[in-house]
Amino acid sequence: MSRPQHFGWFLARGFGPHGWGHPYLDWNLRWTEPALYQDSARTLEQAGFDLLIIEDAPSLGSADTIDLRVRHAFGGPKHDPLLLAPYLFAATTRLGVVPTVNPAAYLPYTAARQFATLQHLSGHRLGLNVVTDTGSARHFATAPPPSHDGAYDRAEEWLTSIRALWNSWPDDALIADPVSGVYADGTRLAPVQHRGEYFGFDGPLNALPFTDGEPAIVSPGGSGRGLGFAGANSDVQLALAPLDEASVRSYRAKIHAATVDAGRAPEDVKIMFAIQPVIVSSPEEADRLVAASRHPDDGAVRRIAEKHSSDLETDLTALDPDRPLDLAVFGGHVSQGSIKRLVGAHDVRTTPLRTLLAAHARLGRISDRTGFVGTADEFADLIEELGEWGNDGVLLWGDLHPVTVHRMLDELVPILRRRGILRSEYVSGGLRANLQAF
Repeated sequence: MSRPQHFGWFLARGFGPHGWGHPYLDWNLRWTEPALYQDSARTLEQAGFDLLIIEDAPSLGSADTIDLRVRHAFGGPKHDPLLLAPYLFAATTRLGVVPTVNPAAYLPYTAARQFATLQHLSGHRLGLNVVTDTGSARHFATAPPPSHDGAYDRAEEWLTSIRALWNSWPDDALIADPVSGVYADGTRLAPVQHRGEYFGFDGPLNALPFTDGEPAIVSPGGSGRGLGFAGANSDVQLALAPLDEASVRSYRAKIHAATVDAGRAPEDVKIMFAIQPVIVSSPEEADRLVAASRHPDDGAVRRIAEKHSSDLETDLTALDPDRPLDLAVFGGHVSQGSIKRLVGAHDVRTTPLRTLLAAHARLGRISDRTGFVGTADEFADLIEELGEWGNDGVLLWGDLHPVTVHRMLDELVPILRRRGILRSEYVSGGLRANLQAF
């Protein structure tokens, strides 16, 4: 019997036009209505998933490149994931829901009150994916934006001050005694007077304490400062790394070291690697798809260019594909991580842009660990191997359209359950309790 792991779904491209650019758009499910997401959330819960993380970027990016973001709906439009959460909670009873939140967009007192409300109403199933995107600064009167590390400093102050508000009601402040007629003892409330570098406010919070713990905190950062933030604050680390043993163990060691440095235990943070598999019916079908991707046509290369143009806020389709990419075309606001994902291991000084783009169109086989195309059994083998290296869990990556969810899970879930990797039952106590169950 294999060791159990935690499973989650990362709703990529956010709460936006699901199905756009795919044939299953003609299922006619409306992305602006909750039924689409509720149906998929119920499936994830039936599958035994711990959590659903909803990606978000509140900005369409630079005013000069908005068309690149919306032309193919890669970067927008989007709705606010925090407001989708109540609909998903109403459709489920066990699944954790984790909207993405940016400290720049939520003042601490308002955030603490809203998050506390959702935590109570959901049965303690709320999580918060805390991101430090600085590209949205102009929307929130915080220009000029903070530096990379400064954004983490702001997030740390934001989260610490929210937790102080949550803790402004000690357990013994709530009396709720009908005989005496006393509901609460206000003398026991902590005043909370916060005066920080980024925020200032007074408490206490007008909300009750939690019975099953605070909302779970998720973070995606991979920089030194991001890992430090995760070590001090996070319950789940959204991990992106090559899935070979050395890389997985090295990444986990960095997170665990940061956790210990923050005075916490390594097991306090569940590290979950994000993977987007292509599950097919047979090894022969997998081989066919991989072979067909080795020589992508101009249409496939252009689609890759359009996607990266959105991420990089730079029109790659206007560049000469047969010349090396000049990194000077990217503005200072462009994420260095996005540039590195485009370039990969190539020498950007000599490699034509077409080669960089074509590399992203090529697929690899799960069976030989060159990629993520394979059968459900082969993918289960990979997850089982990750468990042998101490892995805590996996985040499957895709939109939340029922076609996507069923295509990935219909065969996979029974195999994972038979191997003892995927839970069959939840524990009581909400998201945090299920994350700490093993």
